[in-house]
Amino acid sequence: MPPVALESAATLSALFTAWPPAGPGRELRRARLLFAGSGPAAPADSWPPAWARAWGGRLRRWARDRQELTCLPVGGGVALLGASLLPLAAALVAVPLVRRWLAARREQGERERREAAVIELCGTVAGDLRAGRQPGQALAGVPAGDLGPQWAAVAAAARFGGDVPEALRAVAVCPGAEGLHGVAACWRVAVDGGAGLASGLERVAAALSAERDQREELRSQLAGARSTAVMLALLPVLALLMGSALGAAPLRVLLHTPAGLGCLLLGGLLESAGIAWTGRIVRAAAGEPDGRRAGERGRPGTSAAGGIS
Repeated sequence: MPPVALESAATLSALFTAWPPAGPGRELRRARLLFAGSGPAAPADSWPPAWARAWGGRLRRWARDRQELTCLPVGGGVALLGASLLPLAAALVAVPLVRRWLAARREQGERERREAAVIELCGTVAGDLRAGRQPGQALAGVPAGDLGPQWAAVAAAARFGGDVPEALRAVAVCPGAEGLHGVAACWRVAVDGGAGLASGLERVAAALSAERDQREELRSQLAGARSTAVMLALLPVLALLMGSALGAAPLRVLLHTPAGLGCLLLGGLLESAGIAWTGRIVRAAAGEPDGRRAGERGRPGTSAAGGIS
């Protein structure tokens, strides 16, 4: 028998011996493993396709950045149920208010992340200094993280011998990064007077952590009051649902009769006043009666810096 025929027979016998018993597609994968040197295998088709995944990601990002627009379909649905344009107009008015509320929540989250980043910065730099690194090297090696692009100026000043305290104060103007005022004071004292920088940074981190823990504890104590206010605000919606279930048609009465329109206007005013009053009480209990004083109070690094100076 010719050598070519012998090689073909041996290949076929090995292939049939290693052939898997069942499973769709396993034969092809097994053959590709046996003849791996013949070339790259074509990837299997994925579902959904790449363009669908890309558009889905864009749509999710757009929906996440435009959450306030969910008021429009809700208002449109209520307008269809009540056969009136008033709910849709109310939804249009609510869009900027909800946008402002969502922006405030995002700013609060960014502020808390920056505060946590400052605490981590103090601990990291203090640990590097305890390990024997130079202050400039330790500060320049800290990643920016949640401190924003302004941190690049601080890293450059620490690496090339610039004015590090001034760069730290420039970053400290961002909400939540006020603790960097204490870091700048520690740096100034360590450079001018030769004091221990690691000990000062540890004191700043301890002060920031204590104030954050106190704020979290106070927030947990006020969670009950906040939930009660939300439940009271949702009671009118529950009353409308119960009236609709009983067949009283409350939307028709509220949107198509003079007495109902008057009750709707008065109830809306009282509801808004109650929500505003409850929010003011909660903010006053938290020590933040308004935005300006809250911003001034949120500078924990100032007291730490004063103590170190």
